[in-house]
Amino acid sequence: MIGVLAAALVGTGTTASAEPEAGPEAKVVPLQVTGPAASRFNLIVMGDGYTATDLPKFREQVDKHLNVLWSIEPFKSYRNYVNVYAVEIASPQSGVDCDPNLTSPKVDTPLNMGFWGGCNPNSVQRLLTVSSTAAISYADLVPGTTASNRQILAIGNSDTYGGAGGTYATASGGNALSALITPHELGHSLGGLQDEYDYYARGDRGAPYEGPEPSSIHHSLLTEQQMRDQQQKWFRWLGEPSESGGTIGRYEGGMYSGSGVWRPSRHSMMKTLGYYFDQISRERMTQRISSRANLFQTSTPTGQVAADQVVWLQTLHPSSHELDVTWTLDGRTLPTGNRRAIDLATLDLAPGLHTLTAKIVDPTEFVRDPAVRPTASRTWTVNTTLTAKPTTAPVAFTGSTATDHPVNAEEVVYAETTQSDTDQPAIAWKLDGQPADNPGNDRDFDLGALGLTGRHTLTATAGSETLTWEVDGVEPKVTSTMSKPLVTVQKLTGPEYIYNDAFTMKLAATDDSTGYVVPEFRVDGDGWFNYFGWPTDASAPFKFTAEGTAIDQLVYGKLGVPRVVPWDDVPPGYGRHKVEYRAIDATGNIGTASRFAVTLLRPAPTCTTTITGTHNGPLALRSGVTCLTGATVNGPIQIAADASLVATDARISGPVNASKAADVHLLRTSVRGPVSLSGTTRSAAFVGSTISGPVSVGIATTGEPVALAGNTINGPLSCAGNTVAPTNLEAPNQVSGPRSGQCAGL
Repeated sequence: MIGVLAAALVGTGTTASAEPEAGPEAKVVPLQVTGPAASRFNLIVMGDGYTATDLPKFREQVDKHLNVLWSIEPFKSYRNYVNVYAVEIASPQSGVDCDPNLTSPKVDTPLNMGFWGGCNPNSVQRLLTVSSTAAISYADLVPGTTASNRQILAIGNSDTYGGAGGTYATASGGNALSALITPHELGHSLGGLQDEYDYYARGDRGAPYEGPEPSSIHHSLLTEQQMRDQQQKWFRWLGEPSESGGTIGRYEGGMYSGSGVWRPSRHSMMKTLGYYFDQISRERMTQRISSRANLFQTSTPTGQVAADQVVWLQTLHPSSHELDVTWTLDGRTLPTGNRRAIDLATLDLAPGLHTLTAKIVDPTEFVRDPAVRPTASRTWTVNTTLTAKPTTAPVAFTGSTATDHPVNAEEVVYAETTQSDTDQPAIAWKLDGQPADNPGNDRDFDLGALGLTGRHTLTATAGSETLTWEVDGVEPKVTSTMSKPLVTVQKLTGPEYIYNDAFTMKLAATDDSTGYVVPEFRVDGDGWFNYFGWPTDASAPFKFTAEGTAIDQLVYGKLGVPRVVPWDDVPPGYGRHKVEYRAIDATGNIGTASRFAVTLLRPAPTCTTTITGTHNGPLALRSGVTCLTGATVNGPIQIAADASLVATDARISGPVNASKAADVHLLRTSVRGPVSLSGTTRSAAFVGSTISGPVSVGIATTGEPVALAGNTINGPLSCAGNTVAPTNLEAPNQVSGPRSGQCAGL
């Protein structure tokens, strides 16, 4: 906006209460605990302006915010690095300060959150701030967390768009885009990323950038060639498809400047809420999440170890892949197959001292800069005069992927056990009761390699203990509901629609597991975009137009090449487009995308006369634009030169003849009789209509082809002499008679 954990806190599901300073009592609720707070990245989510009766709303909003966060990389892959705690504070009053205007009242809330930068007339409405003193006081209720291993996210009880990123991230809770504000602000607070906006005050394009080369990793003055030559900025990613759509390259505008500075992607999350982080920002976020946790969770204590000892370690566990562990002895790499322990007794060591090193490297494809790749090492001295002491302690599990909710079918599930100086207990994995091979690192089990669908049971056994997970391989479902098109054509690849005006799409996502399901869509293969309803109403469908709809001086729903601000110079979205949509469930399953195609025609001309009832007798149109909207005409229609007819959902009993008419549009209209167009000058479209009689279209001089799409014509169809051959917009017509001339293929 502007500039996640079974820890020292009691256990999952427990709460802690306290009263910081003079503030209201707070309750700490662990939402996700993957390990000790001291060795994890801890996300502390606190609500402000939620009264006791508002707290169920706070919990629902937090669930949505978190599930959206887990659907976005790198949070999706590194979810196991994160403890999440909610701090529930019953506020004396509901809401936040100056919401939505400076003249709006201030309210009594424990975190003192407020829009306009805390009711500052020199600020902007969307800047939602929080009292740092109060936020720290409440965050300190979570044992084991410190400023170095936690991130505070304050959510305000408001439906107004707003948030802030700095030391602390803030977001409003109830706006349609609120759950997308959270990852954007974490981009600031956790990642140190900058805004890629080309404006500060909405509606005013920023002045040209005049400073030196920015320190920001995702802004530059360098050309692409200079980046390559100097190996600077995002040179490693140039030319690749961007995770946020388009191609990684050089796009002008950012850091609130309208020109003179460039960013890597057309519209990443730091530019436009709804898209993913691009690779440059994702790399930084991967680095920062990893730096807040310890790759080495625990290990054999460093120092001297015996020559017959089993040296072991425990790592963090990404949910998408295994970390690489390499063991070296006196500088020589040992063939350990990525195992987490090494039995020194098998090495036949020469007497004396030896140096043993274990190195953990995250091989993630999200990181290309070797300087920031998550890496950690530990070293031990092997003393051949020492002897390991055996232990009789029983084998037990000490940590694992959470078993209280399903895991997804692509997940890497993990388990850790007790350790000893003479043995690392083996883990036996079974899927649906059958042994599952898992050589090498038996602490991680990669479900993704199995291609599972449906429901399954995974178990891990060590000693006499067994852990059990439900594997959810059931894809979430998402359905689309479209506004009424001119015509719908069903094809094997999905439905195809034709519109000549704004149209809407509503996505409804469901799943057989609990938790908020995240719907997404993309247009023409561009970046996946979070479906949040409509900016002014989360329950309203998303609206597409050729130029987009301006809301609070930002542009939404531009079909084709997106347009974010009013001054974006991009072509209008008329023509044919492919829309794909899918959902991501709370378990992390990504559903198979469905698709439809849509063709957007230029709108019909504006009516000067509208007929909605019944007209008996002939209708002669001599000038202007006559619209028949749901009307019935019992008689022929004659359209004179320069006059226009737009018939929508109309019924015409008689022939339609037009000679040098400006426009003739028959849309979802029935005509009992022949239709003849000769010399049409501006536009003509017959779409989704039924015509009982011959159809003739000739010598049209329209700039765009006459559209003859999805019609039923009970008679011949002939076209000749048109400046541009008519088109069926890939919606074939049903014609009972012969097709000839330029319409032979329609």
